[in-house]
Amino acid sequence: MSDDAAAKELYRRWIEEAWNGSADAARELVSEDFVGHWPEHDVHGPGELVETIARTHGMFTSLRFEVQVGPFAGDGYVAGRWSGNGGTEDGVAVFFGNDILQIRDGRFTEYWVASVQTG
Repeated sequence: MSDDAAAKELYRRWIEEAWNGSADAARELVSEDFVGHWPEHDVHGPGELVETIARTHGMFTSLRFEVQVGPFAGDGYVAGRWSGNGGTEDGVAVFFGNDILQIRDGRFTEYWVASVQTG
């Protein structure tokens, strides 16, 4: 498998496994020195990532994410667009976001996300 194909597979797992609630996948996909950059805070290491994903799932019922565009890979980076939806007391929340992730030694080392919630 080429580096770009491997990066695309990592991204698929990032969305379809880690962000859909697999703590094991989240820990497996990131390096010990992982840093995730959200607009309001940074997340450091696999443990904080797992906590962030669990906290996100705790705010909604039946929260699911899927890849919408891409992923695109090259030069040690992968990027893609995703969507998600989950239940709230008022109905359904819909999310859209764009990710850029840096890869080293088959794991994500740094993450930048821009997302918006509608509904």
